[in-house]
Amino acid sequence: MMDNLKQTLRFFTYRIGYTAIYTISLLPMSFLYAMASFTFFVAYYLVGYRKEVAIQNIARSFPEKHYGEIHAIVKKFYTCFVAYFAEMIKGVSVPAETLDKKIVFENLELVDLYIKSGRNVIAAIGHCGNWEMLNLLPHKVHYDVYAVYKPLSSRVVNSLMVQLRSRFGMKLIRDQAVTRYILSNISSPALYLFIADQYPKIKDEAYRFTLLNQETYFFSGMEKLARTSDAAVIYLHITQLAKGNYKVSCVPINAKAASTKVGEITQKYVELLTENIKEEPYGWLWTHKRWKR
Repeated sequence: MMDNLKQTLRFFTYRIGYTAIYTISLLPMSFLYAMASFTFFVAYYLVGYRKEVAIQNIARSFPEKHYGEIHAIVKKFYTCFVAYFAEMIKGVSVPAETLDKKIVFENLELVDLYIKSGRNVIAAIGHCGNWEMLNLLPHKVHYDVYAVYKPLSSRVVNSLMVQLRSRFGMKLIRDQAVTRYILSNISSPALYLFIADQYPKIKDEAYRFTLLNQETYFFSGMEKLARTSDAAVIYLHITQLAKGNYKVSCVPINAKAASTKVGEITQKYVELLTENIKEEPYGWLWTHKRWKR
């Protein structure tokens, strides 16, 4: 009885939440950006949400920059970060054709080539720019696109995120299920998106690299899965062309992962991620405590 009651409550909470977000998404983009500007003022000046974390991360990553430059990056990061949320909300109702005009995909033919050769493609990405805009990818290609994710603790919020991210055909697959799924579907090549710059709970010395002047551990799963399944691996380089407009470039890492040495793919990923961050230092997720341990 109690389980049924909880499920019913979660369902109605989800419906109310989704309806509210969808209604807000119908507002003009200019109004949503205005809301984002107000949120920036509160988060940056009043609350200071993880501001010290961002300052410390940027200062350690760019020791050559002086005080003023660091704070300028921090401020622009918060400005962009709240704008990303406004764009995500708008994406709940905006037509795919409208979003298509705001995102330029470069070198997608590289992925087509790998897929046609019968090989899975693992796309390693970082928390650069508005990475949520990649949800449009299935609208651009003729093959399946999966996003590997870790379920959120709140079932309601998790259901909302799954709904929002799968609107254009993105298929979400849990991190704990992705290995079995890929190895069981080798004959059906697809594109798999991995956000690979988060901090792992388990430290593996073979996957410790220097990122932005700091010793950093990386998840081993992305590379191990690529090597086991002999997938092709690419990096998605995300940059902001203008407010609300982005470019996503497909950069090759390795065409046959099984032929690589341990750590080789991750090392290349770290190099490409570093280039991406240095190109637009304000675009990375600096409030994440990557170096907390």
